[in-house]
Amino acid sequence: MRRQVLLFLSILLLRAVISQVSYSIPEEMAKGSLVGNVAQDLGLDVKRLRLGNGRVYSGDSSDYVELNAERGVLLVKERIDREALCGDTTPCALHFQIVLENPMEFYSVTVEITDINDNAPTFEKAEIKFMISETAAIGATFDLERAVDLDVGINTLQTYVLKPTVYFVLKLQNQADGTKNVEMVLQKPLDREKNEFISLVLTAVDGGEPQMTGTMQILITVLDANDNAPVFTQPVYKATVSENSAKGTVVTAVSASDADQGLNSKITYSITSTMDEVRQIFEVNEENGEVTLIGRLDYEKKKLFQINVRARDNGGLTDSCKVMVDVVDINDNEPVIKIMSKSTVISENANPNTVVTMINIQDPDAGKNGNVQCFLHEDIPFVLKLTTNNFYSLVTEGELDRERASEYNITVTCSDEG
Repeated sequence: MRRQVLLFLSILLLRAVISQVSYSIPEEMAKGSLVGNVAQDLGLDVKRLRLGNGRVYSGDSSDYVELNAERGVLLVKERIDREALCGDTTPCALHFQIVLENPMEFYSVTVEITDINDNAPTFEKAEIKFMISETAAIGATFDLERAVDLDVGINTLQTYVLKPTVYFVLKLQNQADGTKNVEMVLQKPLDREKNEFISLVLTAVDGGEPQMTGTMQILITVLDANDNAPVFTQPVYKATVSENSAKGTVVTAVSASDADQGLNSKITYSITSTMDEVRQIFEVNEENGEVTLIGRLDYEKKKLFQINVRARDNGGLTDSCKVMVDVVDINDNEPVIKIMSKSTVISENANPNTVVTMINIQDPDAGKNGNVQCFLHEDIPFVLKLTTNNFYSLVTEGELDRERASEYNITVTCSDEG
């Protein structure tokens, strides 16, 4: 895709200074809180910030941080919710620039947003029900709902506790994605005549300070014979789907079998222990196991989905599998050109390679779809130079003569490789 922008330039001296500074602050700081003394850290005079029209340039991202040019400091402009900003991505950081005019100076700033323990583990359901045969063998496992904790690091979900443990004990297995698979294992024979109903409590515990927990009740009804649990044909299913796929597209199908006879062998499929966004985008047919697209995909927002699917027979026995869905990028975004400098004048005796303005190019597509090249059409005494990733400088290349040309209309064209 191609995008053009027109610059109107009159024939002041500009220079570019590129430097950077980094800060780290916790999320949820109050508006007006100090992020850092950027003037001191960059070696700038506060007067220079003020007279140079110092400002924060953040592209398309929200302005969470503002520059107080009178004090030379960065302040929190809007409350920052790390989970809303970055989800489970770590590290979570804001990237922006401080731009000064006359002469032009360009500084990159990174502000890492650290997590605080502001979210308790939560279960999607307050309770879950099982119907288990009294002939279930010792060691039989039953897949449980996993909790979700939006925090990261030590503040996120760490472990589970199951009480009481007369009939069942907890089995936790670490998964490749960092989560834990949660199962309860039968350790004592069930007797329907003694205990037809069993009630357990599963507690999810995070590692924050103070520690936060979430609970779910497990209600078990003890039934007559059902010896075999369903078994998926494979533990992990992999699929790919284009980000522009229509609703109703079948992504893949899972399949489980049960060796029991009659009603006990009937299997139903469901999505379990999954973030809400997954349920808004995918659904599983409870009868045939087809995983279908019901929402809109956007590669630039999320590239990989993990869908946890459970197979349950009529006797309450279960098995679980994972469906890993890779989203394939399409070239659905044009390059966005942003002019960072407000200056439109330059002295005719400016030296070669004098920076006229800075241009920021943004294309969220991946691979060649997001590789952008910019160029000038006209035969003019200016040239575009790639300064840093996604930033171009428009600089002088030849001599300027106001008597021959007092102004230039410059068209910058940027194209991706999609």
